[in-house]
Amino acid sequence: MGRNFFHLHLVSDSTGETLITVARAATALYAGISPIEHVYPLVRNERQLDRVILDIENEPGIVLYTMVDQELAARLQRACEEQGCPSLSVLEPVHNLFQSYLGVVTTPKAGAQHMLNAEYFRRIDALNFTMMHDDGQLTENLDQADVVLVGVSRTSKTPTSIYLANRGIKTANVPLVPNVPLPPNIETLVKPLIVGLVASPERIVQIRQNRMLALAADGKDSTYIDRQAVTEEIAQARRLFDRNNWPVIDVTRRSIEETAAAIIDLYRTHRLGLVAQ
Repeated sequence: MGRNFFHLHLVSDSTGETLITVARAATALYAGISPIEHVYPLVRNERQLDRVILDIENEPGIVLYTMVDQELAARLQRACEEQGCPSLSVLEPVHNLFQSYLGVVTTPKAGAQHMLNAEYFRRIDALNFTMMHDDGQLTENLDQADVVLVGVSRTSKTPTSIYLANRGIKTANVPLVPNVPLPPNIETLVKPLIVGLVASPERIVQIRQNRMLALAADGKDSTYIDRQAVTEEIAQARRLFDRNNWPVIDVTRRSIEETAAAIIDLYRTHRLGLVAQ
């Protein structure tokens, strides 16, 4: 069965991240239908909007937008109406709800959520830490981490770490490699939350095989993709996690976002426990 496609125009006076997230969450609910995305970030003047409107005229479809400048937003909406394209200001219903509840007037500013405030620099600091502590690097100062991820190869430790860092969480990750001892300090850490990541042997073998193909590896290390050997790796990992009472997340059918959300929930509980002590 073939897929159906439609044009989806995402117009923003900022980075467009909000629109992309909302649009993809919505389109994921429609099986067999895929959007052809047209993303227009940093649209803040008439000339930039002219190009957007021309593209919409040439390839009509759904238009989602977030624009602080009401004159630009109104012009875009009029153009959509003239072309018969459905359009929606994605944040307007949210702003209206906030305003009706809070009873205060907004102070519109394009890209306000990306201001260089303390939260922004906290995220940058977390990202720098995470990149320096990827794949078992600099294990002597793991006590400075907020979260430490432990797991066998191909359990999405690095991408999950980077996602958490973008949420301001300093994350280190340590691989479990057969016959290679763990850093001696990891089992005595108190401040960081340590989380074990596992996946099904079938999933691990599949990802490792794909990686070897991508790297044009010759496959001499057959144990790396041997199902029995991988099963034993995962069993040893689980025994380690159980011995240390570390929470375990099975990433077999989880996206990076879902895994990170579960870790963030565990991290909140962990921090409360540290405060209580």
